[in-house]
Amino acid sequence: MVQAQPHKASAGLILAATGAIAFSGKAIIVKLAYRHGVDAVTLLMYRMLFALPMFLLMAWWAGRGKAALTGRDWLGVIGLGFSGYYLSSFLDFWGLEFISASLERLILYLNPTLVLVLGWCLFKKRISTRQGMAMAISYSGVLLVFGHEVSLAGTHAALGAFLVFASAFTYAVYLTYSGQMVQRLGSLRLAGLASSAACFFCLLQFALLRPWAAAQVAEPVLWLSLLNATACTALPVLLVMMAIERIGPGLTAQTGMIGPMSTILMGVLILDEPFNVWVIAGTALVVSGVFFVTRPAGRSN
Repeated sequence: MVQAQPHKASAGLILAATGAIAFSGKAIIVKLAYRHGVDAVTLLMYRMLFALPMFLLMAWWAGRGKAALTGRDWLGVIGLGFSGYYLSSFLDFWGLEFISASLERLILYLNPTLVLVLGWCLFKKRISTRQGMAMAISYSGVLLVFGHEVSLAGTHAALGAFLVFASAFTYAVYLTYSGQMVQRLGSLRLAGLASSAACFFCLLQFALLRPWAAAQVAEPVLWLSLLNATACTALPVLLVMMAIERIGPGLTAQTGMIGPMSTILMGVLILDEPFNVWVIAGTALVVSGVFFVTRPAGRSN
């Protein structure tokens, strides 16, 4: 039994790292699809359309033998699906029209700091001095990369950064309010149900805002959307859940710090995005700050 533990930990680390890299590939795929003239509403619709069967299967599998949802549970699922998956995804896709994949990933990586702030505002949870300093380091890193990008792209970069930050905020709201529902339904079942609800909102948004002719897109957009739905949406959820079962949420979150670096690397290699001292310094600040925010406090705290 003792000898099996290192193998279990190694498998968990590999699963967590693979899931983080797969998640980070979403921004790259979205930027590639935008080169074919598609907009955020249509692109998000296709992503969620292809992902819907996998989310439904996920919810069914995790809910086998479990109690049926109450009316209150369904309201919670719909609310969390709207804020955490639909609204967050739409704002993220929209923001990617204006900023680089690297800056997008750094802004989204501020999620743990936003959860801390929401916990302080809503539930009076204390933010330690160490956490406050770590948050300041993280935000200074984002501002560093943002300032450089604004100097190149102007006000469009400011709009894109605002939209992506709003995306991070809405997802932080989801994380803040999902705690009790995760305990009742389980993380995988809740993710499957809330994501399925988000798919409905995305399809409804397209139906209300776009003519059906807008669904006629270039063939590469369809293949990119399918890849986004599978490799960068449904698969990472499963990989991260499997990692949490093996190494716990804390170490899984720490391993996920490979995400921003993988996004930057893919952005440079695939999208020809700049890789300069501003991006390097900003990434180092963001990752180090989030590391100390998510790191368990020591006895001296």
